[in-house]
Amino acid sequence: MPRVFLTNDDGADSPTLLPFLEALSQWAEVSVVVPAQEKSWIAKAITRFAPVSVELESRSGVPWAIVDGSPADCVNLAVHSLGWERPDLVVAGINLGLNFGSAFVLSSGTVGAVLEAWIAGLPAVAFSMAVPNDAFGLQGEARYAAVSSCAERVALVASDIARTLAEVGFPQSVDVFSVNLPADATRDTPRRVTSVTRTRYGPLFVPEALGRFRHRFSYLEPLEDHGDVAAVRRGYIAITPLRLDFSVALPPKLLERLER
Repeated sequence: MPRVFLTNDDGADSPTLLPFLEALSQWAEVSVVVPAQEKSWIAKAITRFAPVSVELESRSGVPWAIVDGSPADCVNLAVHSLGWERPDLVVAGINLGLNFGSAFVLSSGTVGAVLEAWIAGLPAVAFSMAVPNDAFGLQGEARYAAVSSCAERVALVASDIARTLAEVGFPQSVDVFSVNLPADATRDTPRRVTSVTRTRYGPLFVPEALGRFRHRFSYLEPLEDHGDVAAVRRGYIAITPLRLDFSVALPPKLLERLER
């Protein structure tokens, strides 16, 4: 069986974690390495100035590492420091909330985890799902219950995609994959291979008290009408291959002015 490291940015108590673990375990040998608490919106942050504590345990024969750190910390520790055998695939998610569009891809801790896996030379795929309509505005146990109602179904779909990638392998042109699923996704939901939609967002903070602000996301602005955002909004599962090549060619006149 292929060996899979499973991580996320929603923490050890995420309602999608156990259903996803169960689905992946049908075809893979899974080890779990997750943040102790939710670590969303921190991209590929690495803990630099504080020690990172790790609790190792076994649950139903599955190795677990619960890390007081970021998703990228989790991956780096699991690959290099915990004494675990190197995996065939790193899987992150299923994130509670979509990570489509360039602004979210650059901000997501779920995507950050698979970027850390790529740095370690491992194939990796991030999964994110839309929050069900009946879970918007809910917190705590109520939100957990609303998400749990669809988590098992979405986990089966995500696991099927991960298995395909594990069996077929990544083409040389692809470094990682990011997959975004509607909340009502099933095995019959159409799947589309997409690009990343170029997006922007506006203010991320609202005033709470004098000199204090709290994070509150308001909107995402697509700059084009195609790509992963358009696919998910049409009800498709968006499977997005990413290549970490940030270089672009400059026009000759600018190149001539810049170079010496």
